[in-house]
Amino acid sequence: MSEVIRLHPADNVVTAARPQQAGATIDGVSTRMMIPSGHKIATAAIATGAPIRKYGQIIGYASVDIAPGDHVHVQNCAFAATDHDYDFGTDLRPLPPATGDTFMGYRRANGGVGTRNYVAIVTSVNCSATAARRIADAFGPEELAAYPNVDGVVAFVHGTGCGMAGDGDGFEALQRVMWGYARHPNHAAVLMVGLGCEMNQIDWLLDAWGLKQGPTFQAMNIQDVAGLRRTVEMGVEKVRAMLPVANAARREPCPTGDLTVALQCGGSDAWSGITANPALGHACDLLVAQGGTGVLAETPEIYGAEHLLTRRVADRATGDKLVGLIEWWEDYTARNRGSMDNNPSPGNKKGGLTTILEKSLGAAAKGGTTPLTGVYKYAERVTAKGFTFMDSPGYDPASVTGQIAGGCNLVCFTTGRGSAFGSKPAPTIKVATNQRLFDRMPEDMDVNAGDILDGRATVESKGHEIYKMFLRVASGEVTKSEAQGLGDYEFVPWQIGAVM
Repeated sequence: MSEVIRLHPADNVVTAARPQQAGATIDGVSTRMMIPSGHKIATAAIATGAPIRKYGQIIGYASVDIAPGDHVHVQNCAFAATDHDYDFGTDLRPLPPATGDTFMGYRRANGGVGTRNYVAIVTSVNCSATAARRIADAFGPEELAAYPNVDGVVAFVHGTGCGMAGDGDGFEALQRVMWGYARHPNHAAVLMVGLGCEMNQIDWLLDAWGLKQGPTFQAMNIQDVAGLRRTVEMGVEKVRAMLPVANAARREPCPTGDLTVALQCGGSDAWSGITANPALGHACDLLVAQGGTGVLAETPEIYGAEHLLTRRVADRATGDKLVGLIEWWEDYTARNRGSMDNNPSPGNKKGGLTTILEKSLGAAAKGGTTPLTGVYKYAERVTAKGFTFMDSPGYDPASVTGQIAGGCNLVCFTTGRGSAFGSKPAPTIKVATNQRLFDRMPEDMDVNAGDILDGRATVESKGHEIYKMFLRVASGEVTKSEAQGLGDYEFVPWQIGAVM
């Protein structure tokens, strides 16, 4: 392993591959202090106000004069808002199509293809959360053992649905989430449970989206059924009737083009943009070549890198949508007296990330190199094939909830600091950015991208490994997060707007 990593010839910083003591000679300069692993070292003098470059891009500006060999971090690297002249469609690199790869999935009557086979209980409002949980809890391992093709009965509960405007961004986003989970291909059957008087009415959802009740789709309200106890009893009866139908589903060969993968990262460190994220990007390229779909999200975490994505848009309208999202978020944070640089988190900074610009440049690498074919609202149904983008906050549970509602039937989640995240109904594959994390959390990490740093793997070989895991997990292989039972509490619809 090299002592440092230089990512672009134009960079004026390098990344320490291992801790460096004061006085070490690095890239032709002498370190002036101890530099932690993953942190940046100046390789040239950087005057106050001058740009600091990594990945060949600006990640911040010197807040004081920086000498060669200095530790470059929060004490001397300042954030400033981006101001890009956007180019559109100037970096299009389509891949030759590939065919032949398959996985064993569940074909649904509505044309979707599932990677899991759950019975879901979806709530319209916080007031029906207890009922939904009690219904799901009624189905323990002994009863479910009689239905080996059913992955479980899961309740999707949340803390909103009332005390909100009956129209606008927040209401529409919640309705899209509910519709997306009600029609998700990883659900064999769905029971929707509401209270009855809430703002987010189930009947409105059924009318708006044309959902019809039948053997595998039912809805009820606590007030109509006559109370919590009776609702739970009736809900258990309904789910018990759904289980044999759900159990009749069988896996069959499906083309890889039927996979839609959520591209996520959380608990990032400096290695995220060097190992795991580019490797996931290569896996996304392999998926796209097979006709599949990758969905990048977390709009605040592409801030400062969005100009690289606009160069990849398949058409100008798609590029304008992406820029419009960036402008919306700038206004959203400003009116809430926040900053786009509220991220990185303390853990991200401890891992070597300094500004949101630096974090975004690494995060965007998850999207690979192919053209950007579509940009979607939060939880909007993703219909385009190829590499796409969905608006969402950087908060992982809320972001993944939107991606799953949009149709993602797999999630791949990179992490450098460590994560205990998992999701239902779409299983999460977790990729460690460094060897130390992989060794420290072996029960949580599915893939080790840390071996890229010491030359035992390349970005391309690791990307191929991740892609092959897509196919195995889609076919039923259990991920580390599934084995630990994660996913019951990670359903978090993005709550936009005033709580009233």
